[in-house]
Amino acid sequence: MRLCFLTSTPLNFIQGSGTYSGIVTLADALRGMGATVEIRSPRISIRPYTLRRYLFNRSIARRDFSDFDATVGFDLDGFLLRNSKIPHIACIKGVIADELRFEGGRSRASLRLQAAWEKRHVAGASLVITTSRYSADRIQRHYGRADSKIVPELIDLAAWRRLFAQIPPRPPQAGVRLLTVCRFYPRKNLPLLLRSLAILRSRGRYELRIVGDGPNAREWRALTAQLALQDCVIFLGDLSQEQLAAEYVHADMFCFPSLQEGFGIVLLEAMAAGKPIVANNASAIPEVVPHASLVQGNDPEAWADAIEELASNPALRLQMGRLGEARVANYDSSRVAQAFLEQIRPVLDPASARGAELASAASQ
Repeated sequence: MRLCFLTSTPLNFIQGSGTYSGIVTLADALRGMGATVEIRSPRISIRPYTLRRYLFNRSIARRDFSDFDATVGFDLDGFLLRNSKIPHIACIKGVIADELRFEGGRSRASLRLQAAWEKRHVAGASLVITTSRYSADRIQRHYGRADSKIVPELIDLAAWRRLFAQIPPRPPQAGVRLLTVCRFYPRKNLPLLLRSLAILRSRGRYELRIVGDGPNAREWRALTAQLALQDCVIFLGDLSQEQLAAEYVHADMFCFPSLQEGFGIVLLEAMAAGKPIVANNASAIPEVVPHASLVQGNDPEAWADAIEELASNPALRLQMGRLGEARVANYDSSRVAQAFLEQIRPVLDPASARGAELASAASQ
């Protein structure tokens, strides 16, 4: 089987974030099962990002992909493809029309344009795959297509566990270490966690470590100073995968206040590290971590209570961590790659027996 992945997402761990991780992990898992996967992406970095995405799609619009069994476009990428002789599969990791609800100004206008492209992409695809029931519902609501297939995000458990095993234990210290990992966009809702920490300061000793960066960095750093949290909040910026693994290992719990997620790959990483999770009961999050402490509403007091409950109960933290470690096995890369093959097999050229043979061999 020969697949061509099309993506304008930056192909690096820091800028590409969860989308990059999902694409590359899937490609590697499929290669491990005998498939040939080529990833095509922009050769040069152009700002703004919306322009780069458009120029990339225009550059591939009339290319000949007949050497492949199918093209796979992620999010909006592939919306300009024309007269393709092979199936085209749209993989929607985050429904842009849903994400833009949390943006304003130029960002909202930019995402509105990208959402129109994504809608066109979905409408013209031979098959639509998305990562959660939540996203499938939003695709139907915003783009009018009701037949999306669900294949969840995935994680290379063996690779992450090797990284975790190399990390020395954290030196003993007083207090509770909280970790969150996100891009700094409004929908990630980091101010909720900061305001919760301001409440928790009167109840015990807490430290919050924040991995990530993005457009809201200045605003959220200013809020940290306004709440007088400089002594217990550490902005770590973007980290390498090895550095991030150390943060997971050394954390006491993982906090995820996001309001909108098509899935949330960082939740898989936290589960793989055996960490208890406090998260918003919103969007796709309860599908991914039903065992977590899920907080209803955008209430800092409720978040503080949920964090304090876990902080004061080591046995509960251990139990939740073990439940996560067991659950994350469902998202191991080989298992999810097999599910991906099973979903795309019906749209491949029946004359190509390679896809069927590969999926059959992998299931044995």
